[in-house]
Amino acid sequence: MITRRLSAVAAVAAISVPLFAGNASAAAAITVAADGSGNYRTIQQAVAAATTGTVITVKAGTYQGQVSIPAAKSGITIKGATGTSTDIVITGNTPQSTAGAAGSATVLNMAANTSITGVTIANTYGSGSQALALYAGGDRQVYRNVRLLGRQDTFLSWGGTGSSQVRQYVYKSYIEGDVDFIYGNGALVIDSTTIRSLDRGSSNNGYITAAATNKANKYGILITRSTLTSSAASQTVALGRCWHAGGSADAIGQVLIRDSALGGHIRQAGAWQDMSGFSWKTCRFSEYNNTGAGATGGTADRPRMSAATAADHTAQKYLAGSDGWNPVQ
Repeated sequence: MITRRLSAVAAVAAISVPLFAGNASAAAAITVAADGSGNYRTIQQAVAAATTGTVITVKAGTYQGQVSIPAAKSGITIKGATGTSTDIVITGNTPQSTAGAAGSATVLNMAANTSITGVTIANTYGSGSQALALYAGGDRQVYRNVRLLGRQDTFLSWGGTGSSQVRQYVYKSYIEGDVDFIYGNGALVIDSTTIRSLDRGSSNNGYITAAATNKANKYGILITRSTLTSSAASQTVALGRCWHAGGSADAIGQVLIRDSALGGHIRQAGAWQDMSGFSWKTCRFSEYNNTGAGATGGTADRPRMSAATAADHTAQKYLAGSDGWNPVQ
């Protein structure tokens, strides 16, 4: 059984003195550069100075340590200066076993209406503990052209306990990991993205998703127009398993993988797995219109969604909520 500790978000550290004090007050545009050529040397300093509408441009370089965006910092943008996500790397190596889920996350984003583009977010801890690259805990978040790197629990979409749900949209990005590396209870759309399962050198090379969608919520995790790939052995990676977070009977995970290319690493039998004593059949797992060696025509182990139902399970539907939000491209 995997034990997860979704710890409370720590307060943002005290603000350091900026390199150019004249640009620190309610700046609409902030530049971060590790070499000292910007307004701040660290992204965290820039977040502390940001207000709603601030665009934080991050120059090429490697930025160590957690970036925490608290709920009070809604409406900010963090973007890589070059447009090439490998040029700007935000990295940490803290495991969940010592810091909890929030404390381990290299980027802890609790703010609504935020956008992060053109960066890499990595947790290099490796195997032996859950270790998050991104904890997405705010509503209406957009991630474009990002690389999310980790192993177990790379990317968490989490709206807290109960039926409260956050929404996130990931577009033209890259996500890698091995165990439950896309997980949570949010309404999460992953669109036109490469999802790479790392090779653990085992007959069980892990699980891509672990949804804990509350039973009151129709939509959970949608993977669409994407590519699922791996160098792992044939039929050794599961599409996901049913995470009843905290043992909650109300966590009836929902995952749909549609219009995507599935590599031969995906299991034919056992593509959806039980977890912590809960059958995968208690959750809402399905596929629609996929291609590739890992796709299937539909079996008892690989439920297919009907065309009529799929028409009501689009990216726009997952994200619309009650306010009609539509970031889909």
